[in-house]
Amino acid sequence: MKLINQLSKETGIPIGTIRFYEKSGLFMGETKKEVTTNNYVYYGDEVIEKLRFIQMAKAVGFTLSEIKEVVDAWYKKEIIKNSKIQVLDKKLLQIDEKIKELKAVRKQIAVCKFNIENDIS
Repeated sequence: MKLINQLSKETGIPIGTIRFYEKSGLFMGETKKEVTTNNYVYYGDEVIEKLRFIQMAKAVGFTLSEIKEVVDAWYKKEIIKNSKIQVLDKKLLQIDEKIKELKAVRKQIAVCKFNIENDIS
């Protein structure tokens, strides 16, 4: 069992971010019932794995709400292979759509720049 500062050091994730993730319901720490003199929260090794999963998922474009939907089942290996593939396929489609949107915005900016450079009103 680790305290939050140990989690932060081990994962490189700031304490405030860890607390935010916990408040968001992505994982839970626990207090020791036999200790009543402090409010220390302890975290098991599975929280470290979940934090790494969260960071990886965020790095490839998943939102926290999307991560929250699958983190426990994915981590506990309760999602079957086909379901994992569906989750990833959905994200790939969202990325492809975003690329189309960005290309359209880029085209508009290029036209605007061309008009400015050629002083077309």
